[in-house]
Amino acid sequence: MSVKLEICAGGIDDAIAAVKGNADRIELCSALSEGGLTPSAAAVGMAAELSIPVNVLIRPRSGDFIYSAAEAEMMERDIRFALESGVSGVVLGALTADGDVDIPLCRRLVGAAREVNPDADLTFHRAFDLAASPFDAIEKIVELGFHRVLTSGQASTALKGAALIRELKEHVGSRILLMAGAGVNPANAADIICLSHADELHASARSPLSSQMVSYRRGVCMGSSDTENGSRLITDASIVKSIKNAIDCLS
Repeated sequence: MSVKLEICAGGIDDAIAAVKGNADRIELCSALSEGGLTPSAAAVGMAAELSIPVNVLIRPRSGDFIYSAAEAEMMERDIRFALESGVSGVVLGALTADGDVDIPLCRRLVGAAREVNPDADLTFHRAFDLAASPFDAIEKIVELGFHRVLTSGQASTALKGAALIRELKEHVGSRILLMAGAGVNPANAADIICLSHADELHASARSPLSSQMVSYRRGVCMGSSDTENGSRLITDASIVKSIKNAIDCLS
């Protein structure tokens, strides 16, 4: 079975680039500079019309993964809206203060997803990498009915965490998919798969794009990720294709 490539798209143009690069699936989000947040309603609706499966990130804010009652309600509403819009699935996760999986909240959110679409594709995101006990956490995630876990192996990159990902894969077998992500690029994609035995890869596949605006700076800063030349990072279809080619050569 070939390894699937999911591209983390920070907007609709990134999602379109992922399709052009032959990605297998899109994780749609916003604010990648914050680690990814829930995308806009319009982005969700437009992405649902694309030709490959789209899973929507459900994360109401940056920071930790401990959520208030109001945030939990917002996440549930976002899940229902995303699936009612026609996307394939959702990406979510929640932890307790001591680094355990927040089973009551995750069960509530999974339940909401299944009420809309019993076949919704469910990914537990990289909150997993902050879990105190990865083997205990993955057992709970399996029990909750998630289809996959996105993880860097609790390291700064998936390559550095490949050994733990492999141990986790040996532990869970076919009960859940492991998707390796963080620092994935065309040069290391094949190595990550070979070392980790991950089922899937997750990458942003981005390159810088300079602003087309002329004389717009005037010393004004538009945010913490703003740069002097107005450049930003976008999903690059050629990088997507290169990663896809690298892992397809393994099958």
